Amino acid sequence: MRNIRRSASVASALALLLGGAAAAQQASPEVAPPERETVQVDDVIVTAQKREQLLSDVPQSMSVLGGEALEQRQARTIADYAALVPGLSFESGNPGQTRVVLRGINAGGASPTVAVYLDDTPFGSSTGQTNGATLAGDFDTFDIERLEVLRGPQGTLYGANSLGGVVKYVTVAPKLGEWEARGQGGAETVRDGGTGYYGNAVVNVPLGDAVALRASGFYRRTAGYIDAIGIADDDVNRARSYGGRASLLLKPSDRLSLRLTAVVQNIDVDSRNAFDADPATLRPIAADPFTGASTGGREVRYQLFPDRNQVSYRLYTGTLDYDLGFASLTSVTSYSRQVATDRSDVSYNAVGDGVTLAQLASSAIYGLAPDAYGIYYPNRSTQKKFTQEVRLASTGSATLEWLVGGYYTREPGQLYQRYFPYEVATGRPVTPAPAIPGFDGLVLAQLDSRYKEYAGFGSATLHLSEAFDLTAGGRYSHNDQRTTQTLDGALFGGLSQERATSRQGVFTWSVAPRYAFAPRSEVYARVAKGYRPGGPNVVPPGAPADYPTQTDADTLMSYEAGIRAETADRSFGIDVSGYYLDWDKTLIIATFQTDAGPISADANGEGARSYGAEATATLRPTRGFTVTATVAYNHSRLRGDTANGGRDGDQLPFAPSWNANVSAEYSWDWDGTRPYVGADVSTVSDRQGNFDAAYRDVYGRRLSFDGYTTASLRAGVSLGRFDLSVYARNVGDSRGLVSAGTFQTRPNGGIEVSPIQPRTIGATLGVGF
Repeated sequence: MRNIRRSASVASALALLLGGAAAAQQASPEVAPPERETVQVDDVIVTAQKREQLLSDVPQSMSVLGGEALEQRQARTIADYAALVPGLSFESGNPGQTRVVLRGINAGGASPTVAVYLDDTPFGSSTGQTNGATLAGDFDTFDIERLEVLRGPQGTLYGANSLGGVVKYVTVAPKLGEWEARGQGGAETVRDGGTGYYGNAVVNVPLGDAVALRASGFYRRTAGYIDAIGIADDDVNRARSYGGRASLLLKPSDRLSLRLTAVVQNIDVDSRNAFDADPATLRPIAADPFTGASTGGREVRYQLFPDRNQVSYRLYTGTLDYDLGFASLTSVTSYSRQVATDRSDVSYNAVGDGVTLAQLASSAIYGLAPDAYGIYYPNRSTQKKFTQEVRLASTGSATLEWLVGGYYTREPGQLYQRYFPYEVATGRPVTPAPAIPGFDGLVLAQLDSRYKEYAGFGSATLHLSEAFDLTAGGRYSHNDQRTTQTLDGALFGGLSQERATSRQGVFTWSVAPRYAFAPRSEVYARVAKGYRPGGPNVVPPGAPADYPTQTDADTLMSYEAGIRAETADRSFGIDVSGYYLDWDKTLIIATFQTDAGPISADANGEGARSYGAEATATLRPTRGFTVTATVAYNHSRLRGDTANGGRDGDQLPFAPSWNANVSAEYSWDWDGTRPYVGADVSTVSDRQGNFDAAYRDVYGRRLSFDGYTTASLRAGVSLGRFDLSVYARNVGDSRGLVSAGTFQTRPNGGIEVSPIQPRTIGATLGVGF
């Protein structure tokens, strides 16, 4: 894109005027490389509009985090980097089980409101049939080029599930003609927990003039810090994450390139990252719920049968680029598979009138001692996804840039649940299950689904003058869904199988004018629409008359305006945006009473509204010194009562009114080395939990979480080929909570809640060639 040759005096004056209140996204941590010799900043290149552009040419609100900045902060997961992005929040009960929220757009439904991409490939379910909302692709950030976070609906270019925005991991591509190898190893200790360790490595190998291979791998063992009582064990929430990426680039000519990429990642957690709490205060339980023994105020979970949680990612992508002269042809083909298994103890789940599932199964059905056996079940979600996108993007025109394309996805999925007994005295499963007559057929629930979507889209940018351009686009998406539900077992009264289908079409669009009043300084506005697919509900036996047979797609209209500006010497920059969001027919999960007990189903609410503002400011007063501050305000409220316990005017779940972060980093030359020091301070305001009618009935209010503040420190030095760093995260040992389980599913009517990781101190040694 062309630069505007104009005096920067307007930008300088505007930056000074607004400096106390706002900020700049392009001043994200990665744009201040420690090796620069003057206050000189590299331009940030992004692919938000599916073509390479300067960030300053993109007429929408977004943040960019560089791979080096994430690596220095040991920001490996969504929970680690969320504080660096204004307007981004999350709900996470376990590693690999995370719900991402942008601009407060969350009503607790089963399908995601934020789309996750790895390069040009969408990852995760497009519907709620396989619980995609809480299984966002949480890819390890080692060896990524940058992370792009697009705020606001992206329905034109990114399609379904981008109501709140898009999180896009941009990986480092293989480099032709270059040898590269580097690796890291480190260890860390967690307060009140154990010791973790990790290692990673990447290699770039040229295979001739036109071929290169880049491969990386990582292993990380995260220390546990929650103890178990009942069957005692320490640090039961230990976790392991391991995997890697391999990418082969073939470029036989300047006009043609083909990139093949494979991604493998596994996340294993020994027990849930949650402790048992008093439902009224959310403080750790004071005593063993059965023996009465004091817990000493520790964060503990009552465990007679050990939980186990596993998530695996497999993603294979082929990207072809061909220069046709007048346009560039891009084809992206992908296949992915995501499997999540959550083995949980459900003995204490209430089935009505204070009777738990274990009591019902042991006493009422089988005539056994009420406390002799508990019940656990593997809840397995399997999601497969094939996608094909083809697009043409114009090249060489200074007046009109255009892009047109088509998209197809086919997504078979399955949810599988089956109950099994275990001995309370030993915690061991009863095998084979038929050893206790009837248990083998207690419950079997299986939901098989298939989602297909066809879409056509286009976007164009018209440069009306040197300073003014207008971007507009549209997309039509049509989906075809079918679902088969199989229920069997004593609690369902025998075998039943029901089928349901649905078809829907949705048109989304966007319009965004932009005016550049100085180099890298512009104002913009944007109106855009996004959507999530609805779908069929299979009606179970004994369902009430108001049980929904189908849900409509929910849609969101966004109205946004913003300004980016930098001083002439680029020592100060701002980025401020404000928005209003109108969310219609909000998809939620509602609970209905059937003959077999409570059953959850998708349903439509009336809607919600959200408005707010985000700002980022970056100051570079001298070489090597950068200070970045971000702040976001959000007011998101439900419109109308919902069938899952929400009431008109309720704050949307896990949508804080405020979040803010201040980061500072200084690097300098010293005797042939390059040391650096840095610090981050982040704060999140109070949040409301998911809508829960049972909790509200008991306590007369919503479940809520107190706000919290964290601080982190880091320091390091580059010694030629070697790098040494030390860090301390959450130095104040905040115990902020980020998730809660379902009320009345823990012993004595308790609730389990998930905290952020306590104070963690570690060191890393790296080597590069």
